[in-house]
Amino acid sequence: MSQSEKEILGAGAGVAGAVAIETGTELGEIEVKARGYWEQVWRRFRRDKIAIAGGVTIIFLILAAFIGAPIAEHFLGHSPNDQFYSALTPLGAPIGPWSHVDNGLGGTTFFILGADSTLGRDEFLRLLYGARVSFEVAILATVGSISIGVLLGAMAGYFRGWTDTIISRITEITMAFPSLLFIIALASTVGDSINNITFGGIISPGVFTLFVVLAVFGWFYPARIIRAVVLSIREKEFVEAARMTGSSDWRIIRSHILPHLVAPITVYATLAVASFILAEAGLSFLGVGIKQPTASWGNLLQVAPDYYTVQPWLMVWPGLAVLITTLAFNLLGDGLRDAFDPRSTH
Repeated sequence: MSQSEKEILGAGAGVAGAVAIETGTELGEIEVKARGYWEQVWRRFRRDKIAIAGGVTIIFLILAAFIGAPIAEHFLGHSPNDQFYSALTPLGAPIGPWSHVDNGLGGTTFFILGADSTLGRDEFLRLLYGARVSFEVAILATVGSISIGVLLGAMAGYFRGWTDTIISRITEITMAFPSLLFIIALASTVGDSINNITFGGIISPGVFTLFVVLAVFGWFYPARIIRAVVLSIREKEFVEAARMTGSSDWRIIRSHILPHLVAPITVYATLAVASFILAEAGLSFLGVGIKQPTASWGNLLQVAPDYYTVQPWLMVWPGLAVLITTLAFNLLGDGLRDAFDPRSTH
């Protein structure tokens, strides 16, 4: 052993001895506790204050949409679809924020953000219920697309060969398919009958149609991600060991490969929700998504340009809602991506 190595070992022993003396323990009693994988992920994630702010914002928006909307409706005394023809200015334009409106029963009601159009519906309530519709579409479409993508991607990456070839060709066809034209054709033909599928009122009208369309045309991206990850994992030693013990292919996929896909699936899910919220808003703005009178951020933006000279705020409220929500999900996704990456510097 060289002199420099002896000095390093001596310095290390001195530090350990100092720690032992300070804590009142014997040198041999010092125990090093290893951190688990999820503990390390949490420690890296909680350092990212921006990602935590994004997560808190998402929780607040979900609570406001699913719990706050019915509470606000109860205290305001009217629903988002109630029409108040007195909620207009003398020039026939919708009233602005913080306005009292005659409810036709000898009293008044309060419009926090004004009326949505010349129909005189409450913009604030329609914004809250529109958030519910947007979250329903985005979350259901994310679950559906990721489920299909994980299944096909895992099969393609694990079995390879002709299975990979067939799934890859189907993926390419889905990527090249003109989904917008298909959605327009669907909306103009059987769209109205499908929109009425609400499973007893559990989901809003029109949500099921967008969920199916977005899931069917949105699975190819997670499938490509999962395929690339599985191609790498299937060559690992623990997979070879499981195969040598006689485990079936599906057992290996379920018990040994899928747990390693939690990180990419979680990160992609947060980003997919944001993209599906934008997709719902865009389709509803074009008139092929959520139809009136059901409120959504997209159809609120659809009618807002008609009043941009007299009530420009009508474009601001749903626009801000879409912006804040998608930004929060993207910030959360970036934070999760860094937290799952052990090489991250955050």
